[in-house]
Parts: sequence; structure tokens; C-alpha cells
Amino acid sequence: MIIAIDGPAASGKGTLSRRLADHFGLRHLDTGLTYRAVAAALLANGLPLGDEGVAIEIAHNLDLAQMDKSVLSAHEIGEAASRIAVLGGLRDELVKLQRRFAQTPPGAVLDGRDIGTVVCPDATVKLFVTASPEARAKRRTDEMVSKGQDAQYAAVLEDLKRRDERDSKRTVAPMRQADDAVLLDTTEMDIETAFQAAVDIISRARGA
Repeated sequence: MIIAIDGPAASGKGTLSRRLADHFGLRHLDTGLTYRAVAAALLANGLPLGDEGVAIEIAHNLDLAQMDKSVLSAHEIGEAASRIAVLGGLRDELVKLQRRFAQTPPGAVLDGRDIGTVVCPDATVKLFVTASPEARAKRRTDEMVSKGQDAQYAAVLEDLKRRDERDSKRTVAPMRQADDAVLLDTTEMDIETAFQAAVDIISRARGA
């Protein structure tokens, strides 16, 4: 079973995906971390983000087991990842890696921007998880503050809007809801409500 979960940043899809993976006994992959891992390697070595050949080489040798979310969640890495995500050759390399992960039994939950449309178009179930920009900005600000990071709501909101614009309008694999994906708007939901709604959607799809 493959569950594809797409949506913008801070929509709750990451937390939701991890809980769904535990619930259904599947492995989980935050595909955004694969881009962040490549971006982090480029930054660490002082290499230009536009050097697609080097980026592809890094991706080819990427070890998914070594990706540290706590390190890769840094803001500057996220910004760099969003910039290199437009590189077509790099996306092709990472999509191959992500598909191998998804197709390994017993299956997996993958979350990102283009899982249902590009990475796993034949996924068992597809969800598009979203929320209003304002709700997402508040969640991200609260998360950063809880970690002792300096965060201003207005700046976070503008950053999310810029990323949404870049992700949805890029020419290669733009973020969009797949035609057969179920929309889950979490603006007014806490994580428990969103989780139960997602479980219900997936259970109905499996039954069908």
C-alpha cells in the first residue's frame, strides 16, 4: 500500500504522515528532506545551488537512513532546498530514489509536493493536505518559538507565501492537487481531528 500526501509547508502533512505510517504499519518518507539533504551538502561545501551536475551526484549517493530532520529543518536549508527543487535533472534522480522507497514492501507513506502527481501517480490513496496561509504561519511560528528560535509571525507568513508561489508555479512538477486526491483542509482542525479524518478516508479507499 502506498499513501501519497501532498500539500504546502506547515499544513500538518508531515506530522499526519508519520502518524498514518505508524497506524497502518508502513514506512515513512518526508521527500522534502531529500531535497534538503542535497541542499545542505551544497551549502556545507560552498558549492553553487545552480550546479545541477554536482547536485545530481550528491542525490545519487544519498543515504535516506542518514537524513537528520533536526539538522535539515534549518530555515536556510529549507530556502536552498526550495531553490534547487526547480532543477529538472535533480528531481529525476530524487524521484527514482523516492519510488524505490515507496515500492519496497509492505509499502509506505510519502509526503511532499508532487507525490500524487509525479512520484506515485498510482498510489493506493492520495491526500492533499492544506490550510490557510495564516493558520500555517501561526503553526510554524509557534513551532519555531517552542524550539527557542527567533520567529516573527509576519515574516513567517510572507516566507510561506513566497514558497507557495515558487512551488506551485515552477515549470517542473509544480505543487498541485492530483485529480483523484482527496482534499483535507486542516485550517480548523487539531492533529487528532485531522488524523482521524485521514484514517477514515484511507480506510474507505482500501475498502473500495
